[in-house]
Amino acid sequence: MFDTHGNYTDRMLVPEEVSGFHPISYASRLYLPPVPSAWQARLKRGIDIAGALLGLALAPLIMLPIALAIWLDSPGPILFRQPRIGRDGQPFTMWKFRTMRYAPEPRGLSQAVRNDPRVTRVGAWLRRSSLDELPQFINVLRGEMSLVGPRPHAPGTRAGGRLFEDVTPQYAARHRVKPGMTGLAQIRGWRGETDTEIKLLRRVAADLEYIETWSLRLDLAILLRTLPVVARMFNAY
Repeated sequence: MFDTHGNYTDRMLVPEEVSGFHPISYASRLYLPPVPSAWQARLKRGIDIAGALLGLALAPLIMLPIALAIWLDSPGPILFRQPRIGRDGQPFTMWKFRTMRYAPEPRGLSQAVRNDPRVTRVGAWLRRSSLDELPQFINVLRGEMSLVGPRPHAPGTRAGGRLFEDVTPQYAARHRVKPGMTGLAQIRGWRGETDTEIKLLRRVAADLEYIETWSLRLDLAILLRTLPVVARMFNAY
C-alpha cells in the first residue's frame, strides 16, 4: 500500500487519512450500516418507481435522438449491457447506451481512460454528460438499482493494478444497499477512471458515509445536486 505521499507502507490506508474527506466513524472493519425502517424502505422504493416511470416517460424526447446518433455514428447495438455487482454482492445486468466501438468478441472489463480509442465521437459526449446512463431507469424499475446509492462496479475492476476488494476490506460494505444511478461520491466529483488506489478510497469513503448517514432528505439533496454537478465535471471520459 502507498500512503498519500507516494511512500510504501504495510499499514492499511483508511479513508480518514486521505485529505478532503468528511471524517465518519468506523466501528470495525466489518462495517454494518443501519437498516432503514420498513416505512422508509417502502417510501424510498416508491420514490424510485415514481422517478423511474417519470424518467422513462420523458426520456424518449432525449433517448430517441441519442439512439439515432449512435446508430449513425458507428455500427453495433445501440444499448450496451454489462454485469455489475448489486446489493449483497448479487450480480445483475446494467443497461447503458453504447459509447464504445462494437467488438463481437469480449474485450474484458478494462475501464475507459482519457483519449481511449475505443470511445466513439457520440460516446465521448454521452460519457461527459452522463446521458449514457439513462437506460438505467429500467434497472431502477426492476428493483436492481435505486435512484441514489453507491455506483455499481463491474466484477474484477482494478485500481492501481489491484482488485477493488483487495485495496480496502471496507469495500464490500458498500454492497449492503442497492447501487444507484447517482450518489454522494458522484456529486463530490469522484467519477471517471479509478487509476489509483487513492481515488477508490475516496469513493468508498463517500459511499460508506452515505450508507451511515442515509435519510430521504439526503437522497433528495443528492438528486437535486446531480445535474448541476455533472454539467461542470470534466473528469468523465
